Amino acid sequence: MSTTTTEVTPTPLRLGPVTITSRLIVGTGKYATYEQMQEALDASGTEVVTVAVRRERLHDAEGRSLLEFLDTDRYTILPNTAGCFSSDDAVRVARLGREILDQLDNPGKEWVKLEVLGDKKTLLPDPVGTLEACRTLVADGFSVLCYSSDDPISALRLRDAGATSVMPAGSPIGSGRGIANPAAILIILELLKEDPDYPVIVDAGVGTPSDVTCAMELGADGVLLNTGIAHAKDPVRMARAMNAACAAGYDGFRAGRIPKRMYATASSPWEGAISAIPGE
Repeated sequence: MSTTTTEVTPTPLRLGPVTITSRLIVGTGKYATYEQMQEALDASGTEVVTVAVRRERLHDAEGRSLLEFLDTDRYTILPNTAGCFSSDDAVRVARLGREILDQLDNPGKEWVKLEVLGDKKTLLPDPVGTLEACRTLVADGFSVLCYSSDDPISALRLRDAGATSVMPAGSPIGSGRGIANPAAILIILELLKEDPDYPVIVDAGVGTPSDVTCAMELGADGVLLNTGIAHAKDPVRMARAMNAACAAGYDGFRAGRIPKRMYATASSPWEGAISAIPGE
């Protein structure tokens, strides 16, 4: 019996109040212009875009609002507590994001991407502050998508604290180093995927389409990125490439790769082979 599938789009993914088909989530920061951001988002095929809520980041030098350039009929906005270095600050910013989205009547108004950073040099998450903020926001009715390190125990504690999704970093934010520790991501997936429907999304450090494919081939449910597209020489073309890479990795993981072997395995059987050497 043939096992060939005709599936051409990923199975919908449930993230708290939102269900998405595209497994690529894209940020809205660092673009040269809002117009360039619009083109890149379109090319990426994303359905969810992250927006840093802090007031000073919502307007450009000309006073134009970022939100004016996002089609909220097309994209669901995921508020982001980027730039917060304490649990209290992150909780305050998350609530501010909820107020902003409530005015837009956006379906994601009860969710937040939580970041509580440890310092300005590494931008690595503060595990204690993140866990504390997660508990507070879950109790406040939020669906919390938690930016985490690639430490499996931290990821497990965030899930147990009620996080809707744990989002381990592939490598430090904006570094472009890709998946620095695939083994750690695999352990996180093994621990958190005791419930196969629990979503794990790799977040941060992605620089190339192959990084996205790698994350998806490990079994991640999605990838969130920003700098890898926004700071590419051609952001729109890179966004299109990231979209294709995400789809390839999604299908590749589910297709089931061949096992790795130490030695070669002939593609054709030796038995019955006809020699191509004259005289034999």
